[in-house]
Amino acid sequence: MKRVIVDFKKLTPDILSLLVEKYPYGYEEEDIITFKNVKGEIIEAIEVRNEEDIYLVKVSSKLVNSMANFDLDDYDEADYYEPIAELPEKTIEEIEDEETPDENLI
Repeated sequence: MKRVIVDFKKLTPDILSLLVEKYPYGYEEEDIITFKNVKGEIIEAIEVRNEEDIYLVKVSSKLVNSMANFDLDDYDEADYYEPIAELPEKTIEEIEDEETPDENLI
């Protein structure tokens, strides 16, 4: 297994779903891992794993907000592995269109 340090800018819906699954009520102080990176900077992160990788996700207020508001259904399957920060924001109309059932279906 390889270890990957993930900043919020590189966080994908796939990794965020792992975080929400592991920490459904948020993470606690004891869940935070502290270490020094190669530059000697102190990093605080929380760990999640899948079958192939160990992700150390840097702790930030943006991460907390993203976890609290996360719903995997908000993302297209093609976007699961794209950084959230790079995905285009949906307009209110697009969100409403997705929530409105198709009237032509019986």
